[in-house]
Amino acid sequence: MKILHTSDWHLGRSLYGRRRYDEFEAFLDWLAEHIEREQIDLLLIAGDVFDTTAPGNRAQELYYSFLCRIAHSATCRQVVVIGGNHDSPSFLNAPKALLGALRVHVVGAIDPQNPEDEIVVCRNAEGVPQAVVCAVPYLRDRDIRQAEAGESMDDKRAKLAEGYRAHYREIGDRAEAARGDRDLPIVGMGHCFAAGGTTLADDGVRDLNVGSLDHVEASAFPASFDYLALGHLHVPQRVAQSDTLRYCGSPIPMGFGEAKQQKLVLQVTFEGRTPHVEEIPVPCFQPLRRIAGTVDKILAELQQLKLEGSNAWLEIEYVGDDLITDLRDQVEGAIDGTALEIRRIKNKRVMDRVLQRIDTAETLDDLEPTDVFARCLEEHEIPAAQRPELAAAYAEILQTLDEADTHAE
Repeated sequence: MKILHTSDWHLGRSLYGRRRYDEFEAFLDWLAEHIEREQIDLLLIAGDVFDTTAPGNRAQELYYSFLCRIAHSATCRQVVVIGGNHDSPSFLNAPKALLGALRVHVVGAIDPQNPEDEIVVCRNAEGVPQAVVCAVPYLRDRDIRQAEAGESMDDKRAKLAEGYRAHYREIGDRAEAARGDRDLPIVGMGHCFAAGGTTLADDGVRDLNVGSLDHVEASAFPASFDYLALGHLHVPQRVAQSDTLRYCGSPIPMGFGEAKQQKLVLQVTFEGRTPHVEEIPVPCFQPLRRIAGTVDKILAELQQLKLEGSNAWLEIEYVGDDLITDLRDQVEGAIDGTALEIRRIKNKRVMDRVLQRIDTAETLDDLEPTDVFARCLEEHEIPAAQRPELAAAYAEILQTLDEADTHAE
């Protein structure tokens, strides 16, 4: 049996105002061709299908067109989709019955009244079971932890950890029951931040919980899982140095922090219950390039890209000592007549020299909500001893807003 592990498509995501639908379409075409060429039996999408809870029409069209194409392929027997923290559970679940007819099983969020929905028995063309999938979606705080007044951060951390363990334990037990005495692999899924996981600056990975509450220990996942397909982190990586507990990462770079990263999908071939994992490189459909340095260095690298005929999107950061007020004019002149695009220019020297402490030209792209809150605490001269608790409370409010399902009724 062949399984393809993907995650974090983030359909609809833009990059500093630049729409990326051509990239997403190219990736989905490549993915469909790979599935057909390699005769993949089962496709896993481990959360964050869309970038927002209210994706635009073009993002939806790409998603549904791809699923229809896979449903009509002669190879792929099943697609399993779980919701991520960027997804709206009710939006993903709305076409659940229709997609089920196309052999696409969707679990947008856990349903305490219907936990068996997270168990998927995958079958071959003759209807013979081949694998059991534990389709566990992103577990929101309210799904697995009962908040109580007066809790300390340690109390919250312990409750959340036990909530993860308890839910995966229940689903793992159900999977073993579904397998029975048959020699079928059990494949777990999840969308979370595993302890020890790696992120990059500007990779679009949103914090799931306050502080380190969201870091799930590898021991929380049942030993019965023969392979664990995780989503959320955009860097391909192993969990606890295991070859069978894996993040495949995002298929295209979500920000300039991922510009040099080789993107992957993971192909898992089972012989009985023994998995062989192969890293499949994803082609680069739109190069990103970050250039930092003095003006001379920036212009020299732009000239080299021009000679190469590059069509990269650029982030440029000036880090020299001199005050350069016409940086944008210089770099735009350097790329005139090329396919290069400047998506962002950072000129911190202007703020340092002219505005001393505060850059009134700063935009929200340069700040995180927590940065703004920290500045408010500073501005209002809040005592340092009170700041950690206030910051934690603010982070919980942000989490509640992020997890709100705008499509729920």
